[in-house]
Amino acid sequence: MTVAHSLAAERVTLAYGDRVIAESLDLAVPPGRITAIVGANGCGKSTLLRALARLLHPMSGEVILDGKALHSRHSREVARILGLLPQGPVAPEGIAVADLVGRGRHPHQKPLSRWSARDYEIVAGALEATGIADLADRSVDELSGGQRQRVWIAMALAQETDILLLDEPTTFLDVAHQIEVLDLLTDLNRDRGTTTVMVLHDINLAARYADHVFALRDGVVIAGGAPTDVITSDLIRDVFGLDSLVVPDPVSGTPLVLPRGRHHAAAAS
Repeated sequence: MTVAHSLAAERVTLAYGDRVIAESLDLAVPPGRITAIVGANGCGKSTLLRALARLLHPMSGEVILDGKALHSRHSREVARILGLLPQGPVAPEGIAVADLVGRGRHPHQKPLSRWSARDYEIVAGALEATGIADLADRSVDELSGGQRQRVWIAMALAQETDILLLDEPTTFLDVAHQIEVLDLLTDLNRDRGTTTVMVLHDINLAARYADHVFALRDGVVIAGGAPTDVITSDLIRDVFGLDSLVVPDPVSGTPLVLPRGRHHAAAAS
């Protein structure tokens, strides 16, 4: 089992240059659980994830990992605890799948050291878990968007961190592979206790797979809690400006958002 690390944002203000994205934001990630961050485009979801991953330094406030400011900790130490799958990652030209996945082992290796049997075992397991073992010798450049996404997820798994941050992990995937990836992340959480934080556009997938949901609007967390407590028609209207009906999902029992749309809303009235 993994260690239940704590990760939180305390009165964090995030900006790109003079453009403030989030101001005085407070958020505590539930350890050992799956958390989804949802909200409309441009609300600050990915920016928040970058700050939690130490890729963006807050203008003010602090991201706190295990009681210490994240930016005060050594990079290699952080990389053993926090793994990140960013949005739109770029692979080195011509790199093979297994080699890219193997880069996830770097935080666990000493400079100039040889690979251990465990390193090979972890990489093989990550390839198998993501269903790409048969692609190990292929160039990443040759793969489809969905296959490439699974390679990046395998690299994040190979990093073997206790906290996994993913920005839109289902991007480029068809419905079947979206479910496969989210099932895989659920298995990882249930089997190893990996704290998982993911930005998702699909509110229904967030409701089905997350234990905890944070809803953002204009860089502010306006709701946080279990999906059944957070995802309501009022929240969907506040966050997305969308009229909807929220009913129990007949498969999972979690909230299922049914957008009305202008024509259907008119018909219903």
